[in-house]
Amino acid sequence: MTTDVIDFRQASYILSAHLPHQLMADEGAEVAFAGRSNVGKSSAINAITNQTGLAKTSKTPGRTQQINFFSLRDDFKLVDLPGYGYAKAPEHLRAHWGEFVSAYLTTRQCLKALVLPMDIRRPLTDRDITMLELCWQSELPVHILLTKADKLSRGKAGGVLQQVRHKVQDQPATTVQLFSALKKTGVEEARATISKLLLGE
Repeated sequence: MTTDVIDFRQASYILSAHLPHQLMADEGAEVAFAGRSNVGKSSAINAITNQTGLAKTSKTPGRTQQINFFSLRDDFKLVDLPGYGYAKAPEHLRAHWGEFVSAYLTTRQCLKALVLPMDIRRPLTDRDITMLELCWQSELPVHILLTKADKLSRGKAGGVLQQVRHKVQDQPATTVQLFSALKKTGVEEARATISKLLLGE
């Protein structure tokens, strides 16, 4: 794997948006993270940036309730989107998240790609497919992280990786990798891929 072009360790929190007018200016380049609640999305962001508390983690799913922006160099940004599929959230809040995130994904001009963490033990749920289809329809590149890869043997993890790759192989600009925030598996690969996406390579 080539050396990272972007130093993700420099990432720092900028702001959180709960409403469209609170979003940062639509300029520069950003890559967003979205995923079902409790798949390790925040842990993945923290592992990639080598920071323990940049993205808020919690044993309570649904902790991320706003769109959170983190700055990198040269007007590059990482964006943490609200987790979806959290059934215990109030219905009106889930509806708001859905509308807000969908609008962000389909209209944001500086958004270069979506990173989609999925628990390797339960990949490609109906909600994951819905998110993927939204990106495919918008021609937005997607990079899937099969998180918690340490929970499976190397052989089983490799098998799931091949299965997921096979299911998305006909879709444009969709890539898949193994990832474990706990064991730091796939961190360098994720950094290199996100760097390329931010740089438009």
